[in-house]
Amino acid sequence: MLGSIPDLLRLLAVPVFGWAAYRDVKTRRVPNRAWVPLAALAVVLLLWDSYTVLTGPTAGRAFLLRVAISLGFVAPLAYGFWLVGGFGGADAKAFMLVAVLFPVYPVYYLPTAALPLEPSALGVFSLTILSNTVLAGVVYPLGVAVSNLARGRFSLAMFIGKPVAVDAVPEEYGRLLETTDGFTRSGLDIDALRMYLQWRGATLAEVRADPDRHRDPDSLPRVPNDPGDGAIVTDGGEPSDARRPSSESRSDGGVSPDTATEFGTAATADPWGAERFLDDIEGSAYGTSPEQLREGLEVLVSEDDVWISPGIPFLVPMFAGLVVSLVYGDVLYALLGLVGVA
Repeated sequence: MLGSIPDLLRLLAVPVFGWAAYRDVKTRRVPNRAWVPLAALAVVLLLWDSYTVLTGPTAGRAFLLRVAISLGFVAPLAYGFWLVGGFGGADAKAFMLVAVLFPVYPVYYLPTAALPLEPSALGVFSLTILSNTVLAGVVYPLGVAVSNLARGRFSLAMFIGKPVAVDAVPEEYGRLLETTDGFTRSGLDIDALRMYLQWRGATLAEVRADPDRHRDPDSLPRVPNDPGDGAIVTDGGEPSDARRPSSESRSDGGVSPDTATEFGTAATADPWGAERFLDDIEGSAYGTSPEQLREGLEVLVSEDDVWISPGIPFLVPMFAGLVVSLVYGDVLYALLGLVGVA
């Protein structure tokens, strides 16, 4: 494969994004340090290309316009999606990195062809990666539905979720698709569930074994645990459901009589201590409300199997979009061309 040195160096992004996608599937966490070397490379390559174009025989207006669109539209768009909660932090950083690393189309020469095969007329490569990422994400619910149909699983949630045994829920990522009243798309985030269980020092099995006691806010620990971030395994390798050693003092898992009024009683409006938990932790449990937490816990203690939406880690379709873009080019542009729009 032949190409300019900057374009060949840009291929280093492929294994990095592949690793990030794998980690996103396994842990839903990608450390910031993963992006730093690639971000530095992106800036160097952009400056390299800019110098080459601006000192070349042409003025490079098309190049500068494409760079301006990538940096001035695609990067802020990713940041905006993060602000409104559409992207996670790693997703936004990855796409802002794409905007700097791939503002214009790279070219790779093979013996019989040049890649990408189908460039768009606009020529902003980061936009091509974005559109291919969206198309790759659209395929996901279709695959979920086919998988559920093949297994005879029929439900309102069959296009976006899967059934799992309640005992296995703490080992999953995603969101409950059930409340006590039926189907919902805004159920309890399972990361928030793990944070709650760690905070109060209980496993889901313990909660299910005695829901009445755990529903009583007087059962809350006197000194709750650090809730962590809800990950199954943290960057340091520690399970996120690690709890305070059993040798550490408790008052039978609850509060002492002189502090009971601080937490309330079962007759108050805070069953499960949900409001206390969300008030006590720093920051937010992924936007979880006390009502969502209570509804989710009621479902989990009353059912043996539940539907969850595992979602799709955004870095997975982004990786697919990057690879397709480098090899084929702009799929959306080609589809629009087939119907005479592009």
